[in-house]
Amino acid sequence: MSRVGKSIIKLPAKVEVKADAETLTIKGPLGELKTPLYEGVSANVENGELVFTRKSEDQKTVALHGLVRSLAMNCVKGVTTGWEKNLEITGVGYRAQKRGKDLVMALGYSHEVVFPEPTGIKIDVADQLKIKVSGIDRQLVGQVAADIRSKRPPEPYKGKGIKYQNEYIRRKAGKTGKK
Repeated sequence: MSRVGKSIIKLPAKVEVKADAETLTIKGPLGELKTPLYEGVSANVENGELVFTRKSEDQKTVALHGLVRSLAMNCVKGVTTGWEKNLEITGVGYRAQKRGKDLVMALGYSHEVVFPEPTGIKIDVADQLKIKVSGIDRQLVGQVAADIRSKRPPEPYKGKGIKYQNEYIRRKAGKTGKK
C-alpha cells in the first residue's frame, strides 16, 4: 500500500494547479513546472488541496501513485521556494569563478574546466571554494550539481576535489614506508 500517495498536498496561496489526462501543470511565483500523470493515477484540486487517487490496486499502480504524489510535491516546493545544492572545492590551487554565464574551474588539469550554465539553473560562486546551484526543478538542480562534481570527484587519500556540502568522504590510509 502506498502511504505516500494517500497524503494530501496543501497548496500555498500563490500556486495554481491544472490537471489534464496525462500532465499536471503547477504555476507559482518562481515559474511553471509540468509533471506526468501516469496511467491509473488521477489528480483533483479540492479546497486548496491536491488529492491523488488510483483506479486499481495492482502493484504497478500503487507504486506510481506514490511516485506521482512525490513528483508533484517537489514541483510545488520548487515553484514556491526553489531547490538548491551547495558544493565545496578542496585542494591546493583548486578554485571556481563565474565568467559571464559560464562556471570556470581550475581543478589541477592543464586547462581550465568550463561548465556552461543550463537554462532554468542559476550557478553562484560565493568565494572561490563554494558553488551554489539553484533552480525550480529538483531533478535538474541535482543533475547539474552531479555534473559539476563529476569534473573532479573527491579522492579518498587527501579528500581533494569537488564534494557536496556535508558529504562524508571515506578516507584511506596511505602506503606505509619500508622499515
